[in-house]
Amino acid sequence: MTLAQMVAPPPPDFAALKARQHGAWSSGDYARVGSTLQIVGEDLCEALDLRAGQRVLDVAAGNGNASLAAARRWCDVTSTDYVPSLLAAGKARAAANAMDISFQEADAEALPFGDASFDVVMSTFGVMFTPDQDKAAAEMARVCRPGGKIGLANWTPQGFIGQVFKTLGKYLPPPPGARSPALWGTAERLTELFGSAMSIDAKARHFNFRYRSPAHFLEVFRAYYGPILKAYAALDENGRSGLTADLDALIARLNQAEDGTMVVPSEYLEVVMIKK
Repeated sequence: MTLAQMVAPPPPDFAALKARQHGAWSSGDYARVGSTLQIVGEDLCEALDLRAGQRVLDVAAGNGNASLAAARRWCDVTSTDYVPSLLAAGKARAAANAMDISFQEADAEALPFGDASFDVVMSTFGVMFTPDQDKAAAEMARVCRPGGKIGLANWTPQGFIGQVFKTLGKYLPPPPGARSPALWGTAERLTELFGSAMSIDAKARHFNFRYRSPAHFLEVFRAYYGPILKAYAALDENGRSGLTADLDALIARLNQAEDGTMVVPSEYLEVVMIKK
């Protein structure tokens, strides 16, 4: 055994990571937060230049923002997630909007579809949270037909949500070997994941988090956003106080509102790729 092998960190336990993340996204009620991000799904579908009748797969779809946006453009949409409650929320939204969408429970790292099954494969703030990033990227590329498109909206490391996750990591460090989800919001990582199979066009965009106040934002995210809910539950009183203070400071630094409300832009990367 070489010295490098002796000091190398152990490989990540993807099964444990997935169980941990599944628990986080199954807690709270992400649909309460996810629905506020609807405009991102609409913008991504416009960037993809969707056409009526195209076969579209939404991966890690949450409560269906991008799925609904694609269905509004008369596409043949399949919406997938590995959290049944989120699929149920998406199904209810589709029914309320009289949209015909197929919903299917599926793991982004093992999509239950044949090769080249879809014209467009997309994900908004979803697939970026998979533990095995390489496997998830390979699955998206596999089910996309040659000449088809992959569309992504991913939070960047330097944006507001990227900084929120960095702040969480200060109090609850990620397991050894885990890659930051925000790496999906960098051109470098996307090239590593897709470069040999895709042409990549990535643009920085911003989503504005608009809440009644910074305190209202924290109230909503502590109650409904799984990763933050779980973080607060895992910390002692001092940890919770420190986390709140750090998040308050982050919001205060970025808040553009001067009337007591909260308007915080969060950078994300809008990505359109064409399979070679």
